[in-house]
Amino acid sequence: MSTLSTVSERKSQATLVSDLNKSFYQADQQAKFKNLQAEIDSLLEQLQNLKEQKLAEPESEAEI
Repeated sequence: MSTLSTVSERKSQATLVSDLNKSFYQADQQAKFKNLQAEIDSLLEQLQNLKEQKLAEPESEAEI
């Protein structure tokens, strides 16, 4: 009986370790995703600013 109990305990521990690893990697992936999303937002804002500058250039050149 002790062998069955030990095998059962090892399976439970392996399952627990597996769940903890999944949880850790999910949190890690979520953090990476949030960082990438912030970078995308920043780049889109920069792009919008460049577009606005480019649209404003002909107006300033026409005034000269």
